[in-house]
Amino acid sequence: MRAGLVCAAVLAACVRPAFAEFKVALVLDRGGKDDKSFNTSAYEGATLAKKKLGVFLKYVEVADDNGFEPMLRGFAQREFDLIIGIGFSQREAIRKVSAQFPKRHFAIVDSEVTAPNVRSLMFEEHEGAYVIGAIAAMTSKTGKIGFVGGMDIPLIRRFVMGYEAGAKRINPQIKVLDNYVGVTSEAWNNPPKGKELAVSQYEAGVDIIFAGAGASGLGVFDAAEERKKFAIGVDANQDWIKPGVILTSMLKRVDEAVFAVIQEAQAGKFTGGVKRFGLGNKGVDYSFDQYNAKVLTEPVRKRADELKAEIIAGKVAVPDYYKLQKR
Repeated sequence: MRAGLVCAAVLAACVRPAFAEFKVALVLDRGGKDDKSFNTSAYEGATLAKKKLGVFLKYVEVADDNGFEPMLRGFAQREFDLIIGIGFSQREAIRKVSAQFPKRHFAIVDSEVTAPNVRSLMFEEHEGAYVIGAIAAMTSKTGKIGFVGGMDIPLIRRFVMGYEAGAKRINPQIKVLDNYVGVTSEAWNNPPKGKELAVSQYEAGVDIIFAGAGASGLGVFDAAEERKKFAIGVDANQDWIKPGVILTSMLKRVDEAVFAVIQEAQAGKFTGGVKRFGLGNKGVDYSFDQYNAKVLTEPVRKRADELKAEIIAGKVAVPDYYKLQKR
């Protein structure tokens, strides 16, 4: 079935119940709602809004980047009140469709679209990655840590730069290896390739790998378990996936950002522009729970919290790949 027919079939099912007054559309990217990472977090935030706020929610998973624009336009034509695109890949599609439907409200995660009817939800990933790098450096026994990224893009390079800076704050001599699954959006959903890259890094002496790769990170976790090494999760709290193997997760509270924009839009308080989420407002953080309590030690947590406080107070300037690009 062609992409256009798929979109039409999905949107045809978006019948508005008589009791629902506010309609929300959530457009996920290739990872889908079960990636246990970025998309899962967004889906959980929207689902919570459905439960607590009583909104009518329709979510779709777009397998091809060419499907974003017709899907977004279809929701706008059906008069959805708020249409949320998850991921930078939807930037151009949201820019075009929001201009065509100025009375509809849109939101996008991880990209900036300048329009009065678009809210851009941006995260300070480099801040969270800095703290994660410090945690990895304090825990490493070999003096070598790794990073496996999904798609090789500035967003993921931003993770790496913060991660390496945090690690070197603890151990200036530490070595950081980084690899990427690919250069297309397929890189977010390729666990076998993620595992292959992780195995190569572990064989090179790395004992902890930070996986910033969406669903591909699940392959990194498998490699860590097999090699009896550590991995670090991203976006959602992934500690539970392999307790004792996942040292911690860099939380990126996409769920809270999605819930908040739905709540504001439903209340008639939607505004366009950029809203940023960092350590200061707990938009990013690291995880600690029953699943990693035995491996993430108290001294490491104490030092990580000290570094968080320094960043929030402006005493530490975390290097930002985005700013480097603008020079």
